[in-house]
Amino acid sequence: MTADPAVIERLDPRLHAYRPDLAAAGLLGRVEAARFAEPAAARVSVGRASVREQPSAVSRQSTELLYGETVDVVERADGWAWVQNRTDGYVGYLRDDALGAPGPAATHRVAALRSYLFDGPDLKLAPRDILHMTSAVAVAETRDDGWSRLADTDDGPGGYLWTRHLAPLGATAHDWIATARRFLGAPYAWGGRSSIGLDCSALVQIALARAGIAAPRDSDMQAAGLGAAVEGGVEAARPGDVLCWPGHVAFLVGGGRILHANGHHMAVAEEKLAEFRARTLEKVGDVRAVRRPGMPPAA
Repeated sequence: MTADPAVIERLDPRLHAYRPDLAAAGLLGRVEAARFAEPAAARVSVGRASVREQPSAVSRQSTELLYGETVDVVERADGWAWVQNRTDGYVGYLRDDALGAPGPAATHRVAALRSYLFDGPDLKLAPRDILHMTSAVAVAETRDDGWSRLADTDDGPGGYLWTRHLAPLGATAHDWIATARRFLGAPYAWGGRSSIGLDCSALVQIALARAGIAAPRDSDMQAAGLGAAVEGGVEAARPGDVLCWPGHVAFLVGGGRILHANGHHMAVAEEKLAEFRARTLEKVGDVRAVRRPGMPPAA
């Protein structure tokens, strides 16, 4: 279908589901595509689901989806689903069997770095899966024995999580630097979004999510639109701000130090900002932007 040339937009394909052959129905009139499809809601039903740039197991991972996230499915074909994540708007391909029916509304999120999901209230059982920080779950019963039973879905029994690993949906941890420090030593993984492995922008996104602050997925998106811009560069930055280089972001944590997931350490690490600058100045340049995340509204 041909769109009016006067209204065709140059949209970011990471955040808009469109290809020459297919696009989400909401983009009708804004992009050109052979056909438009009305997306269908689905829920991520596994602990972590790898999202690829193309529908292929050898394609590069662009991000991950976490258990309980809701996606809009634009296409299912050959075992792959082309989806847009409602959490951050990111578009990509994941295996179709990682998705289930939407299910009951979430009541809690995982507040621990990770927590085993069991088939019964017994820590000696073999875990069914591992759920990760910010994963959304629907608790059907909070038991007196320390376990929470998740609501059943069309895909099967909900399972059991340790109650102390959960927080009510609206609960927040305002100190995002403290949250980010919990990931120290976690492996660096391009596109990862959990303590099993994550990249620089995911560390920022997940730590801020626990504080009730939504953040874009990629470093360039965060540099352009996270919170408020801080004029004056690094000299005007304060602890908790996000320092942005081309292709990289880090939290400023005070004492002239930064906290970030990075390829030099291949892990989440804390180091002196001066040392990072000396190591990377020639290759990537200096800080291009400083962003100050906004505090969430009072409950």
